[in-house]
Amino acid sequence: MNDRIKRVYYPMTESGFYILFCLQTPQHGYGISQQVKKMTGGCVTISAGTMYGTLSKMEKDRLISIYSEDDKRKLYQITDLGREVLTNEISRIERLYKNSRGENIDA
Repeated sequence: MNDRIKRVYYPMTESGFYILFCLQTPQHGYGISQQVKKMTGGCVTISAGTMYGTLSKMEKDRLISIYSEDDKRKLYQITDLGREVLTNEISRIERLYKNSRGENIDA
């Protein structure tokens, strides 16, 4: 993973995290927004502008790729680089959570 990817994606935005998390199975933008809304009990909604801007940026940065495309609907999927970014972000969030509960993390 190059330094630019680390600079841009660490720490991840909440929207970016949920988009990448949802793409562990191929989906289109609307499906992602519905899954995020369901996962968060409606507390997080991703606007169309944020969704498609983030998908475009992640595709350009090779965190995701197009799985299939028909008419105007694109299905996206996470790439190996995207999985690495997601795994690192989940570890960071877990560390924050454990620290907030007073648990020490051995480095």
